[in-house]
Amino acid sequence: MTMYDVEALRQEEFPSAAEIIYFNNASVSLLATSVQEGVKEAAEKLGENAWAYFDQFLGEELIEIQRDIARLIGAGHEDEIVPIVTTSLGINSVAQALPWAEGDNICLCSIEFPANKYPWWNLERYGVEIRFVEPVDGGLTVEALAAHVDEKTRLVTVSGVQFFGGHRTDVAALGAFCKSRGILLVVDTIQSIGHVPIHVEEMGVDILVTGGQKSLLAPPGIGFMYVREEVCERMVPLYTGANGTVEFKNWLKHDRRPLPGAARFMMGTPNVTGLKGLEASVKLIQRLGVENIDQHTRDLSDLARRGLMTLGYSVMTSATSYSGILTFASRLDAAGTDDLVERAAEEKLIMVKQLDAVGQAYIRWSFGCYNVMDDVERALTVMEKLQ
Repeated sequence: MTMYDVEALRQEEFPSAAEIIYFNNASVSLLATSVQEGVKEAAEKLGENAWAYFDQFLGEELIEIQRDIARLIGAGHEDEIVPIVTTSLGINSVAQALPWAEGDNICLCSIEFPANKYPWWNLERYGVEIRFVEPVDGGLTVEALAAHVDEKTRLVTVSGVQFFGGHRTDVAALGAFCKSRGILLVVDTIQSIGHVPIHVEEMGVDILVTGGQKSLLAPPGIGFMYVREEVCERMVPLYTGANGTVEFKNWLKHDRRPLPGAARFMMGTPNVTGLKGLEASVKLIQRLGVENIDQHTRDLSDLARRGLMTLGYSVMTSATSYSGILTFASRLDAAGTDDLVERAAEEKLIMVKQLDAVGQAYIRWSFGCYNVMDDVERALTVMEKLQ
């Protein structure tokens, strides 16, 4: 039973959800009315007196956004939060800032999204070994990881929810495992933040990176990074922005020492309009409650799973470790699946094709806080009509 009024949410924040069946939240979410208003408000203020608003924003407004984010993820202090543009840039920044020695190794699941794979792979140039762990039930487990870890393992990285099949990672179990061995744990939460409850301190997460345009309900091109204070102090960013250094307000005093905390990763002028949109999306999620969104999207997944199986589709998403993503075999080749996706869009069902490593075609449905059970029923009717 959803603990917030979904119909009221759709009317107030997502009016277009009444016109289409939007099952592509895992690519980019619909933008809530309040998020649009946050972006518009910032743009208007920049149009009125750009410097006055920008100077004001860099003070208490930015700090308050960082505090909201810290509360959302259970971080100890807002100084552990820094805005970023994309997940890819955040993970690259982390990878290049940590101290590495030849022979160190990093462990990650073989089916990670490229944004959480390629930046670590690049470290091979420094003699760092990348160890890929085969998925169990669609994702990374402690048992599978344990077989690959040794005394040279410095870091484990994982998605909170896997993009392809929607496997929901037991972050707390991985955190306890890594902490007991002195291994850093990095979590890419772009598919889980705002959908799945997380408490970075209780779960043993050292670094969290996310873009905003998926489960966080924020505009594209804005996100944030959490770096635990003790970890941050031994990181030296490869890329240095003027406002990431201790003397950033004195531009001709060339002191390149990084600022304390996550602010050392600041890369110049922040995206003010994007951050005001992010602020609105975080407040919306906090108002609805992450636990409530989690339960609601899992209920939608359950209904969709049963309906698709009744229609004869093979669902690959785990029946036990899942969230708001449901992936099933399309029963067609890649070109045929493209055609199916296009014909579904003509019926107002928005979904996406995915290919596995050998080119087999799948369809992914991903649910948002604004979807309702009737969306699922209507989508199943469309699939039955088109099959």
